Amino acid sequence: MEDSEEDELLNLSLSVAADRERKKKGKIIREHNVSMSSTTTARNSYESYEGKIFRLLQIREQMLRQDHRMKGVVEDRNGLPLIHLLLSTATAVDDNNLDSSLENLTDLYQTVSLTGDSVQRVVAYFADGLAARLLTRKSPFYDMLMEEPTTEEELNAFTDLYRVSPYYQFAHFTANQAILEAFEKEEERNNRALHVIDFDVSYGFQWPSLIQSLSEKATTGNRISLRITGFGKNLKELQETESRLVSFSKGFGSLVFEFQGLLRGSRVINLRKKKNETVAVNLVSYLNTLSCFMKISDTLGFVHSLNPSIVVVVEQEGSRSPRSFLSRFTDSLHYFAAMFDSLDDCLPLESAERLRIEKKLLGKEIKSMLNNDVDGVDCPKYERMETWKARMENHGFVATKISSKSMIQAKLLLKMRTHYCPLQFEEEGGGGFRVSERDEGRAISLGWQNRFLLTVSAWQSV
Repeated sequence: MEDSEEDELLNLSLSVAADRERKKKGKIIREHNVSMSSTTTARNSYESYEGKIFRLLQIREQMLRQDHRMKGVVEDRNGLPLIHLLLSTATAVDDNNLDSSLENLTDLYQTVSLTGDSVQRVVAYFADGLAARLLTRKSPFYDMLMEEPTTEEELNAFTDLYRVSPYYQFAHFTANQAILEAFEKEEERNNRALHVIDFDVSYGFQWPSLIQSLSEKATTGNRISLRITGFGKNLKELQETESRLVSFSKGFGSLVFEFQGLLRGSRVINLRKKKNETVAVNLVSYLNTLSCFMKISDTLGFVHSLNPSIVVVVEQEGSRSPRSFLSRFTDSLHYFAAMFDSLDDCLPLESAERLRIEKKLLGKEIKSMLNNDVDGVDCPKYERMETWKARMENHGFVATKISSKSMIQAKLLLKMRTHYCPLQFEEEGGGGFRVSERDEGRAISLGWQNRFLLTVSAWQSV
């Protein structure tokens, strides 16, 4: 409870006392005692609540220190009892039922494990997010639950996930193929110049494969120019991105490479477009990071004003467009349960890399998602493909077909990256990673079992 909330209780009791004093002047002393009693009750309640939170976090600390893998708490193979307990906890938290919330969270922390099966692991991070939601930002316990990884830790976790899972590689390779094909269509008039505007450059992981593909089309006498304008979170990220990409491009003498870094949120006046160059806008996992629908609309309006040859959109897939906390919670639980389950196909249970990915990357995202509405964020994190499609069309874009080459490339990638579970290429159910054409070939999705994870689509302005 915040200090302001405690003050409200005090003000309420004083207000009641003052009102009674006006009505019955002869009872001033008694009303004063009522007020003091209410104040004492409020303080005792606050201290009791903080004490319960402290005891809850002690149990959580025991969970972090112990290996629960052999406890056998999950009663069946799909972990339904644990999921049901988590959903009951989310309902109690949303209803501000503190006693039930704390009781359920205690049971969860005595059951989950960061080194257990995928259900135990994912529920552990959702429990942290719910516990943090019970606290205020001023609580000394909030920062402990919502501990942010360092930039280096987050980058290392991202690198691990990029290397072992097809998740990001699917998004990047499919997007790059669409950009390459847009460039090829305009080769007769684009002066062999490609300008990519990347709204979230993320250390440039996406671009080495595009640099290599373009270099294979270039010759010493017929060079290709590639300019990347990348938006980044901070100056250090942009400097490291430029250094990495410039160094990589030097291995391809027939390619002229240039990188321009801009801070996210920068006022963009001139993107230095060359005459007739092919302009590609890259929106890979970017739009859903924006805090409100107005910012999404403004971004798409700006993108449309650039008159790009192609806009590539990659977004995490939701099953609906949730608005309430509980619907957003349920949808996110389905999404992350699939992500954690898929990691078991990529890494062994005892892997330090898997723990790092889940703790520093996925776990952080889970806890942030459960608490971001406190910061005034009104955009659902995961939305259906049809929702993004309508949004793009409303801003003057039309979807283009995903090429058969992109589909073949995606299947090949998944075949290389799938370890233990059978690969799925069609719409039927089954285990393991799967790739599916959607919207009559205008979108392509990566899924795990029956859950879509990522969807790639390409757009042109009209």
